[in-house]
Amino acid sequence: MASVKNIQVTFDCAAPERVARFWCEVLGYVVPPPPEGFTTWEDFSRALPPDEQGSAFACVDPSGGGPRLFFQRVPEGKTVKNRLHLDVRVGTGLVGAERLAVLEAECARLLPLGAVRVRLLLADDSNESCLVMQDVEGNEFCLD
Repeated sequence: MASVKNIQVTFDCAAPERVARFWCEVLGYVVPPPPEGFTTWEDFSRALPPDEQGSAFACVDPSGGGPRLFFQRVPEGKTVKNRLHLDVRVGTGLVGAERLAVLEAECARLLPLGAVRVRLLLADDSNESCLVMQDVEGNEFCLD
């Protein structure tokens, strides 16, 4: 039997720190301490060659339970639908109007952070309602 592996979720993006800080707010994640010898991540970035400054950023679950999120700058922009997305589980166990109210409340919290509401998918015979959103660079995620 294979052992359970730790995973990291990596985002390709244009502005790694901006996207990382958005996801910190969404998930309650934190920015880890900078490498030894540096007071801040900004100090660390300035020590890199100019073309590498600001090229990556990360955030972590403070409880240690969730995966590390890593954000790396890439030259190309997002052009198509994500092949993988995150489901932010805010309505687990809720159904009907109570679930919709929780999804809408979380959507309202995220909009001022730069999220975009895409569409509400109402419950059907197989799935409960979810709300499709986009982060600050257009990466899709669901409030579920």
